Amino acid sequence: MDVDRRTRIRRRGFTLLEIVLVIGLLVALSAMVVPNIVKQIEDRRLPDSADQLRSLILTTRAEAMFDGKRYRIRFPAEDELDDEGDDRQPLIEREDDPLLEPGVYNPVNAHWVYGETFLRDVWCIQVRLGKPTVAQLQEGYESTDEDELDKEFEDEDPDFPPLIIEPDGTSDWATFMVTNLPRETSVEDVEEDDPVIEVILDGPLGLIWLQRPFREEELDMLEEHGWPAVLRQDFLRPESLTEEDVLEIQDRLIRR
Repeated sequence: MDVDRRTRIRRRGFTLLEIVLVIGLLVALSAMVVPNIVKQIEDRRLPDSADQLRSLILTTRAEAMFDGKRYRIRFPAEDELDDEGDDRQPLIEREDDPLLEPGVYNPVNAHWVYGETFLRDVWCIQVRLGKPTVAQLQEGYESTDEDELDKEFEDEDPDFPPLIIEPDGTSDWATFMVTNLPRETSVEDVEEDDPVIEVILDGPLGLIWLQRPFREEELDMLEEHGWPAVLRQDFLRPESLTEEDVLEIQDRLIRR
């Protein structure tokens, strides 16, 4: 082997110093990039969970119409576990025999029922039945009035009343407050700008929107103009809602 060929072979290899430098560079890049990726994943847990709850409600509505039976969505009662062995996931049940066993709901065994609707550390802190109004929101996050609950469910927790979906797919309005606050947090402890997403269901129409809770000044603006408390579109941005925003949203809805 001539000298020129041996020189070319040596030049194609890497020295130990070069390998160490490359590894060090990769470690440094990982130290900068990986935390950002992890944070992005963590930040998506709450909105992704809210969106999965929306999909579950829509699927349940479709199944109720397909089966021609009443379905209900509820959360585990005290000392009750969900299919994941926890108490965070919504339970889907069906009134199988409304003639012989009216008001008796059985668990639904279907592939779309199983799995994590709420991702790690995400849970529903409250369910409110009825169409949201500005006046109600200004008073705070109160439980559903026990008088509004169906008599057959009068023993249910007022903070977590079941949502009944009729065979034609209709239901009451409902708001599911989803959060990743600590589990010991009560609804009265929720403060402005806490990580909360409201999954709002227009039961008669079967439309669902994800909406962050309005701030006090935003509610005052809605009250001043007589505007509703539901924007009828997803609204999760942290910036304050302005009059121009509401007018633009209303104009867009009219043009549709």
